[in-house]
Parts: sequence; C-alpha cells; structure tokens
Amino acid sequence: MAMKGYAEHGEGNDSTEQIGFAGARRRRRGRGLTTFGLKMIGGFFLLLSAASTTLVPLLFGSDTNDMGSLTAMVLCEVVSWCAVPIYAWLLVRGYGRTHSRVIYGTELFVLALVCEVPYDMATSGRVFDLGSQNPVFGLFVAFVVLALLDWIAERYQGAVRWVFSVAVALIGLLWDLLLRVGLRQHLMSLGAVTLGFVLIFALMRKHENTMMLTAGLFGAVMMIAPGFGVLFTHFHNGRLGYRHAWDKWVFYALYPVLLLVCAVAA
Repeated sequence: MAMKGYAEHGEGNDSTEQIGFAGARRRRRGRGLTTFGLKMIGGFFLLLSAASTTLVPLLFGSDTNDMGSLTAMVLCEVVSWCAVPIYAWLLVRGYGRTHSRVIYGTELFVLALVCEVPYDMATSGRVFDLGSQNPVFGLFVAFVVLALLDWIAERYQGAVRWVFSVAVALIGLLWDLLLRVGLRQHLMSLGAVTLGFVLIFALMRKHENTMMLTAGLFGAVMMIAPGFGVLFTHFHNGRLGYRHAWDKWVFYALYPVLLLVCAVAA
C-alpha cells in the first residue's frame, strides 16, 4: 500500500485544535511519535505492501496452493493496510499547514504519476496495467475533496452547504472506485478507505478522542488492519522530528523506489 504526499510545508508548533488535548500533553512531555517517526513506521508498511507481490513469492514460492506461501503473501498485504490511516492523517495535517495548496496538490499528483509504472510492475509484472492504480492517487483524490469542501464552506451555508459537501464526497468515492485506486486482492479499495479516513480526520479534528474512536471503528470495519494503524496517529506528539530540510524529499521518493526495487528483484 502506499502513499507519500505528506510533505508538511510550514510545520511548526501544534495547537490543541490541531492535535487534541491529549496530543498537547504528549508534546509538552516530549513523549510519543514525531512526524518523522510516523513516516518511518508508514515506510515499513509500504515495504510490506511492495514485498507481498514480489519478494514474498520469490522467497516462499508463488504457488497459491502452498498454504505457507499464500499465508505469507496475504499476511504481508493485510498488515500493510495499517499504513492507510497514517498517511491519511499526515495528508490532513499537511493540508492544514501548507503555505501553498496548489504546490502541495501538484506534488501529490506528480508523485502519483511517478509511482504508477513501478506500481504496475510490482503488482502485475507489466509496465502498464489498468487493473489497479497506485494508492497515491487516492491521496490526491482526497486532497481535491478537501479543497472543494473548503471552497463550498466559504460560499454556502446551511442545507445547501451540506448537500454540496455530500455530493463532493460521493464523487470522490466514485472516482476511487471507478478508477480502481489502490484496489488490492479485489477486496480492499485503498483509495476509498483513504478518503474515509481523511474525512474523519478533517471533520472531527477538534475532538481527538471522538475522532480516534470513530477512525478506529471505521478501520476495524475495513478489514481490521487499518484500525490498528489509527493507534500510531493517536500517539503523535506534535513535533516534526526531521533532522534535515531535505528529509521530506526522501520520503517522497521512498514509495516509488521501494516498488521499483522489489519489482526488479522479483
């Protein structure tokens, strides 16, 4: 699974509005996970996703009649879905902090395009495959939905605002489903699930406990694994944790590089 449009332009100190009161307490105590730590954990899950269809069959065999090999592939794939709420949360956070939403959205779209060929190679063994689009497109769709919701909120109020907002969310969902964004095992649409998490984190961000409980329940319904991923976001301490200004670009490159390496190795 995967996804890297998470560069957080203008990252600074958190407020309780953005991370919740529990997050503010963790920040003061210096405990919890930094943004850098969250991305490292997310990167591990991305590796599992890329390896599930490439390295795991190489190591354990690609015979789906072999229960050991099949179990290893399915386990890596399912566990990798823990990354979905992590990157959805980072997207919402980055969206609220970016200095330029145009640049932020452009970076996401370019990254999605860059990831597509490595994703097709890793998932289908072909350079071009329309059976599934890489999950970064799911982040881009969610970004567009957030931008449109803000645009609607600035211009409309009351019932009209809610009707337009629901319509935009449904259109985003349809794009994810029709384009097969992040479709895995013909069961899980990572694009649709990503959009669900993004809406929960964006609309309920002022109420951390309720937000995390709702996200956890949503993740549990979506094949259980994403629910565990929500736990990592709950322990974010409000700090960036980067050592260098260019670290964010390393994380941008991480997903396509992992996909390409795993595809070539297989």
